[in-house]
Amino acid sequence: MPETTLTTLHIPATIDPVAITGPSDEFLRIIEDSFDARITVRGDAISIEGDPVEVSSLTTLFDDLMERARMGEPADAQQLRRALEMLRTDEFSPRHLRDDVVLAFKGRAIRPKTAGQKRYVDAIRAHTITFGLGPAGTGKTYLAMAMALSALERGEQSRLVLSRPIVEAGENLGFLPGTLTEKVDPYIRPLYDALFDMMEPERATSLLEAGVIEIAPLAFMRGRTLNDSFVILDEAQNATPEQMKMFLTRLGFGSKMIITGDGSQTDLPRGATGLEQACAVLDGIDDIAFCRFSGKDVIRHRLVAAIVAAYDRAGGVL
Repeated sequence: MPETTLTTLHIPATIDPVAITGPSDEFLRIIEDSFDARITVRGDAISIEGDPVEVSSLTTLFDDLMERARMGEPADAQQLRRALEMLRTDEFSPRHLRDDVVLAFKGRAIRPKTAGQKRYVDAIRAHTITFGLGPAGTGKTYLAMAMALSALERGEQSRLVLSRPIVEAGENLGFLPGTLTEKVDPYIRPLYDALFDMMEPERATSLLEAGVIEIAPLAFMRGRTLNDSFVILDEAQNATPEQMKMFLTRLGFGSKMIITGDGSQTDLPRGATGLEQACAVLDGIDDIAFCRFSGKDVIRHRLVAAIVAAYDRAGGVL
């Protein structure tokens, strides 16, 4: 007979069992569909019996669910499915993600939520230039911003530079009245949104006014050398090859760069984008990392992942 093992875990009295079993035992059904091991819940006791490897994985999973509940961050069904996916790939355990707090703000911890996001933040830590490539909703820009603010807080870099190409998304917006800042503001507003989501508005405004944090169109990067800076280029699929080369050569001493983009959503009229060319030309160069996200890394509404997968199957936008 195959070897089996039995383990019993106990839900602490301070934790609502629903946070572990899910509403109407939804979590248990999801887990049982993924494993052959037998799971029995009686009161505060969870008994797991089956193959030793599966029992070990399930023990890790339930420990993570209890730790999340203890921290006041109970999992939902989507997070549970991501944890199950990680256990199947055996690359990271849920604990690796839970313990990797990139930035804390107002009692809220920003951390990687998928294996792809974990590889991304690890690559940023280990490399001078990191490319984050993949579909919308995978946290490319959000995690890059969190890593940058964390580095700024620790004094690893003295300023943060955020940039985007100024390209209209399939619409001719025509002449925009106002100052130069007012003209470009709609294009770079998403960077402000991410910044103010992670920092007190008063402090963010103060750092912007002091030039410690700078948000500027990509065209404004020409002729500069960015020393001791954490530099993020967002929506890089809209950079031309010339702009991309210009941006990358702004790298100065003591700086880091993150380039994010989704090659399937370029707004350039035709030809290869600077992002595509950079990935081909720079592949294999030491200290440059390429992190590619997939639909499994989408953190937005579950339908976003389904939409991304559907377009991938169709070969992109027709």
